[in-house]
Amino acid sequence: MGFLDKYASQILGITRIMAGLLFLAHGTAKMFNFPARDGWDGYNIMSLSGVAGAIEVFAGALIIVGFYSRPAAFLSSGTMAFAYFIAHAPQNFYPLLNRGDAAILFCFLFLYIAAAGPGAFAINKK
Repeated sequence: MGFLDKYASQILGITRIMAGLLFLAHGTAKMFNFPARDGWDGYNIMSLSGVAGAIEVFAGALIIVGFYSRPAAFLSSGTMAFAYFIAHAPQNFYPLLNRGDAAILFCFLFLYIAAAGPGAFAINKK
């Protein structure tokens, strides 16, 4: 699609921002119960979910603003791979049934951002 080539950096930047916002939302739900969800049993930094929530909030914020987004995206990609194989895959083989499809998408999207860079609208290109 050659007609989009001149907008590649802007599209990558917008994709990075949206992925970061969604990742941040997962973290704020774990850490602060925002947005509120049923069955929230508090936040425990010493749990796997607590560590994941902290990474989602802080790395998500870095990814959104484009500040050291490559290392933040690489860490986030690994976190999502770990989350899939520890929390989702044991439940069922199929990602749609084990609710791991978002973890897989985040994993590969953040791996791409780590390799390609932040694109446009970033504080720095690191």
